[in-house]
Amino acid sequence: MDLLQRMKAKAKSKQKTLVLPEGTDLRIIKAAKCVVEEELASSVTILGSEADIQKLASQEGVNISRVNILDPLASPNIEKYANEYYELRKHKGMTKEQAKKDIVVPLRWGAMMVHLGNADALVVGAVETTADVLRAGLTIIGMRRGINTASSNYILQTNDTSLGANGAFIFSDAAVVPDPTPEQLADIAIASAQACRDFFDVEPAVALLSFSTKGSGGDHPSILKVREALSIVRAKEPGLPIDGEIQTDAALIPSITDKKAPGSPIRGKTNVMVFPDINSGNISVKLAQRLGKFDGYGPFLQGFLKPISDLSRGAQVDEIVNTCAITLAQVK
Repeated sequence: MDLLQRMKAKAKSKQKTLVLPEGTDLRIIKAAKCVVEEELASSVTILGSEADIQKLASQEGVNISRVNILDPLASPNIEKYANEYYELRKHKGMTKEQAKKDIVVPLRWGAMMVHLGNADALVVGAVETTADVLRAGLTIIGMRRGINTASSNYILQTNDTSLGANGAFIFSDAAVVPDPTPEQLADIAIASAQACRDFFDVEPAVALLSFSTKGSGGDHPSILKVREALSIVRAKEPGLPIDGEIQTDAALIPSITDKKAPGSPIRGKTNVMVFPDINSGNISVKLAQRLGKFDGYGPFLQGFLKPISDLSRGAQVDEIVNTCAITLAQVK
């Protein structure tokens, strides 16, 4: 069973609930139908005008009889959701009147469903921008305790099962934080470690990557950042196997680890690769996919209290379904 099949099986076994705010996008309608038919969730709710959604589905011959449709503008929960949104945002000057206007935006409504436990996971981004998705996640769903940085991860899978978690790796962050501070890099490492547990059901072994291993590159600011991040992580999570600054070969190949970083706690175990900036992360993801022939999935947002995923606006239906499955697999 490959990684995607395992994620789908995990989602199917959990039978959690999913909300898709962009219900008037045909790709979302088709994906919702697939998620229901594959029994990846106990229920799927798409948001938007019921008349518009039904008309579009009918025109395209998509049977969505098993998909829930919810129009925030017609919901009896407007007052409840608006009041909760007001409470979350009043410190920023939000008024009750503005909260009532803002909360019916499907993205915010979907995030509030997750916040209040009316849905377990949120997948969005076929239409909405990443910035708006992150804003909704930060202001409504909130961050995990001890994490102050929203970031992302990719799942990369190679056929060489001697590497990573049976061939699978978490690569972070390659999509959200351009140049993390040491504190942000530590948050990314801790969130990525949790993603490894959630996705792969194994204990993480985290490499804080650099062009230097244990001082070989001197004291360049980018190296000092990684060293400081390591200290922060070890103070916050003393039991987490993590090492840095460390080069990629030293993180992956035990014989090289022994030469460059003898005694490393991640020797032969690395399954989480944390990059010092978004440039190196994004370049590495694409090199692994295009030259290394890794299967790649993501990016998936991390650090939030509950699972939320941001789609590419060019995502096809099968990609949306896969993202839904992997997001649902994270639900506790």
